[in-house]
Amino acid sequence: MKRWLAVLLPALVVLGLIGWRLKQKAADTAQQAQVRDMRKSAPVPVAVAPAVRRNIVATFDSIGNVEAPYNVRISPKTTGRLDYLVVREGDLVTAGEVLARIDPSEAEANVRQQQAQVAQARYRLAQARLTQNPANVSVRSQILQQQAALASASATFNQAQQNDVAQRASAAAGVQDAQGKLNSAAAGIENAQASVRSAQANLNNARSKYNRVHDLYKQGFISAQDVDDAQTAVQMQQGALDVANGQLTSSKAQRDSAQAQLHSAQQQALIAASKGAADIAAAKAQVQQAKATLATARANTAQTPAYQENLAALQAAVDAAVAQLHSAQAQLSDTVLRSPLSGSVTGRFADPGTMASPSQPLLSVQAIRQVYVTVAAPEDVSRRIFTGQPATVRVDAIPGKTFAAKVAQVNPAADPASRQFSVRLILDNAQGLLKPGMFARISIVTQRENNVVVVPREAVQSGRDGTTVTIIADDAAEIRKVTTNASDAAGIAISSGVEPGEKVVVMSASPLKDGQKVRVGGGKGRGRGQGGGRPGA
Repeated sequence: MKRWLAVLLPALVVLGLIGWRLKQKAADTAQQAQVRDMRKSAPVPVAVAPAVRRNIVATFDSIGNVEAPYNVRISPKTTGRLDYLVVREGDLVTAGEVLARIDPSEAEANVRQQQAQVAQARYRLAQARLTQNPANVSVRSQILQQQAALASASATFNQAQQNDVAQRASAAAGVQDAQGKLNSAAAGIENAQASVRSAQANLNNARSKYNRVHDLYKQGFISAQDVDDAQTAVQMQQGALDVANGQLTSSKAQRDSAQAQLHSAQQQALIAASKGAADIAAAKAQVQQAKATLATARANTAQTPAYQENLAALQAAVDAAVAQLHSAQAQLSDTVLRSPLSGSVTGRFADPGTMASPSQPLLSVQAIRQVYVTVAAPEDVSRRIFTGQPATVRVDAIPGKTFAAKVAQVNPAADPASRQFSVRLILDNAQGLLKPGMFARISIVTQRENNVVVVPREAVQSGRDGTTVTIIADDAAEIRKVTTNASDAAGIAISSGVEPGEKVVVMSASPLKDGQKVRVGGGKGRGRGQGGGRPGA
């Protein structure tokens, strides 16, 4: 029994505590609901400010660094020992002033070598020009000579052809004449043979008469005179026969001579034919040789373009040598380093005796007669900034002094990371007060509106319903849509929706609804950062 009591009593105590706690929580909930109801029905405390009519001057204020418009690092174009360098940081230099010199010995030797190369190239060109004209004259003379030789060979060939025709005709005539003589001799032989036969017959007849006369004489029928006459007749016929035989012999001799002449004429015809053919062939060969020699002479005229190309090549060699000379002279001039601008020496990175090289700058020179201040402008501000726009610059290192500036450049492209536009201002720095690297504050008037209705910046709210301002009329909130214009640090110009003198809510204890009762309290100078909620919901 006692054990049950020991267990039951603590359980009852716990249950009592839980019930009490539930009752207490219900009472707190009821009290909070009563407070909320009271708050809902109570006017909301707000801080207000009047809408006023004044001028708006919108400025863009930013910070930047003073920069030199020209910052040149002077490096040599050639490698060599640094012989001369006297300027130091802070020294003023002028454009063209000699700042440093590099040992010129190697460059001077190179210039002299290139001068010799130019002289040699020009000599070769002059020699080629001297030999070109005689060569051209020789080629033309050879052509004329070979043309004359070809004409002579052609004439010889024509003459050989004509001589061959004449000689062939003469030989043919000789053969024909010898043949005629041979034919005539043959006819003479036949006539002589006929005469011989006739004389022989007459002789035989005379002998027969003599024999008969002699027989008659022996018989005493005729006288001795008749015998003598008959014997004389025999002797005469014998003489006639001898004459006829002589004529036959002569005719045979004439025939043999005519045959010999015919043979000779035929041989002469063959000789004339072969000689004429040989002469024609030789003349034709001379013509061909003359043509070939003329073609060779004419082919030599192709040397003229070759001469021209050779002259062009030699001229190119001269030009190349001159270019090399100019390059060597430029390298020599590169041993003298001059200031490219007027300004101040801001860095010295080497001393005389150092081996200078193109990769190592020797000096840094900056032109600071005019300086730049570069700042970044947001997108909505950049469209109101233009080249030549005036600006003011203040430098922390020179307190109390304001410098006049103007916009020199506005980058048309925004930085992809910051979405800011680079704006560069230029300032006159004739007195040299501004130094590169100084911290500068700039101010640019971007917009100016005169005699406009202005409300505090805290009074204007932007939301899904647009831009609104909460007005207090008859202790109730009235939310109005407004059109804003220019703004400055103290307020925003309202083009429509608010009239001068109307009170606008700049701070409220809780978000306001249209028509909600309010209680004006707080100060004009309080802002949203001091507590409270938005003027309007």
